[in-house]
Amino acid sequence: MVQHKRWFQTLVTFILIFLLILLISATDFIFDPIFKYVGAVAIPIIGAGVLYYLTRPVMHLLEKYKINRIISIIIVFLLLILFGYLAVTYIAPIAQKQVSKLVESIPEMVDGVQELIMYWQANQENIPEEVNKTINNITSNLQTYIESAMSFLFGFVGELISFVFAIVLIPFFLFFMLKDGDKFVPFVTQIFEEKKAANFRKLLHKIDETLTSYIQGQLIVSLCIGVLLYIGYTIIDLEYAMTLALFAMLVNVIPFIGPFLAVIPALIVGVFQDPIMVVWIGIIMLVAQQLEGNLVSPNVMGRALRLHPLTVITLILAAGSIAGFLGILFAVPFYAIVKTIIVHFYETYSKKNGDDVLI
Repeated sequence: MVQHKRWFQTLVTFILIFLLILLISATDFIFDPIFKYVGAVAIPIIGAGVLYYLTRPVMHLLEKYKINRIISIIIVFLLLILFGYLAVTYIAPIAQKQVSKLVESIPEMVDGVQELIMYWQANQENIPEEVNKTINNITSNLQTYIESAMSFLFGFVGELISFVFAIVLIPFFLFFMLKDGDKFVPFVTQIFEEKKAANFRKLLHKIDETLTSYIQGQLIVSLCIGVLLYIGYTIIDLEYAMTLALFAMLVNVIPFIGPFLAVIPALIVGVFQDPIMVVWIGIIMLVAQQLEGNLVSPNVMGRALRLHPLTVITLILAAGSIAGFLGILFAVPFYAIVKTIIVHFYETYSKKNGDDVLI
């Protein structure tokens, strides 16, 4: 009887959720200003949240040595400023110089592509018909592709300007997150009775662990990949090694497809520098991925997320078609949080004492 009651409560809950979604969609003119406000503050909140999970262990370490929280936060900010200063002083000039050289070499690369096209035109009879059709299709729609790329570029510049303004707010959000972050859970759980409040605190703790594992793990893994690739590119004397390694470090924050995107610019540069470089770049990427997959990720991220690779691929494809790049970037952590919530309530409902649940 109790089991049937639980299923009935679950069914009613889902019906109410769908009715709420239907009501929100029918009255979107009311919620539209709210969504715009959330979108406006999303970037500083997300940026501050990432820095919060990276710097919170440092703040707690300082507090263990009896240092006041405000002083600890000031030290954290000073460390961030020092890190930024070192990056701008020692890394940015080299990367800027390499990017300038790369831009200057683009005409030479274009000439190489034109020579390849001319060779193809002179030897069409030796190329399979399917390949000819594909190349002809690309050539005939080349202007359309260029126009789309330019539209994307101008749109990206506009978004970049908005992004820069939003970044200015990140330090303010980060300061109050570090200062009052411990007060969030007591503030939220105060509306529940003690047993349900304890259950909710447990759920929030699990979500916090999930976010900590993902954010810290993904960024540390990306940093390790960037360092390994830079060492490898330097050993084989690949041009623009630091710029390509920095690009790889940035795109590696994208789950699963990041490593594949990271190697594309290096392969392009390697082809024009020396075709044999493609083989060496492939070997370096393979070694870096093996070290990351077998040593870094298991020790840094552990088994906290427990996501099957097929699940990650499906999430990225679906999120990319729905929300573009931001969907790809946040699909996995969002899914991990939702999974944590569902598993928690399932485990709670599975207990004999169903009074522990929140609903």
